[in-house]
Amino acid sequence: MHLLYLDESGSTSDPKTNHFILAGVSVQERKTHWIEQDLNGIAEKLARDAHEIELHGSPMFGGRAAWRKIPKQARLDAIASALTVAFKDGHARVFAAIIKKGCSGLEDPVELAFEELCRRFDLHVAAINRSIQKKDQHQRGIIIFDKCSTENRIQHLARTFKYSGHRRGQTRNYAEVPLFLDSQASRLIQLADLVAYSIFRSYEYGDDSFFDIFRHRIHAQNGQKHGLFELLTPKTADDYPVVTDVETAA
Repeated sequence: MHLLYLDESGSTSDPKTNHFILAGVSVQERKTHWIEQDLNGIAEKLARDAHEIELHGSPMFGGRAAWRKIPKQARLDAIASALTVAFKDGHARVFAAIIKKGCSGLEDPVELAFEELCRRFDLHVAAINRSIQKKDQHQRGIIIFDKCSTENRIQHLARTFKYSGHRRGQTRNYAEVPLFLDSQASRLIQLADLVAYSIFRSYEYGDDSFFDIFRHRIHAQNGQKHGLFELLTPKTADDYPVVTDVETAA
């Protein structure tokens, strides 16, 4: 089983920001425990009980909530350390959709971003399966979100993509509709938040200090970043980058 943890950064309704990000990390199920342990180790350095403190990009960067009494440099170091340990062994892959506000036309940017990542992750799992000879060992995927107000809409879209299809076909490699977890219970959801926030800071403010830590882990094959979707200028649906199922597993 391959799990894709996703979170948002940049509100579509906030007039003060210019970008919406849906991004996160894909991990094989056997790797999640070890990443969680590494992230717990970072939290333990900052709180008596590691589970009392959540790793979220915006509060950590701005020193809000549980982070308000922690010095700024310690907060920034914690973000960098969390991203470094999460991607240290090369198993985790990044998937990200970046949409500049006003560029999606009449389409909902949240739905467009989800469609792109849902399709790209499905193709990634299909590529993995093509490298596995025994069908009973084929992998499936699940997308996991932080609990949010878009839960019903996302689940409806996932069912539509599976049974009716999206604009370029149908998804075929998911074990279930997307799941929604409380971020407090999942370090991997918190990692997705850090990834999305880091990408948001890069596109919104030109601050690459965190994104550069894991930029090389964007899912790619043969020099093409299949895990990245960018919509930064107004385009029609026909202009969107096309990802086909000819990609092979890395």
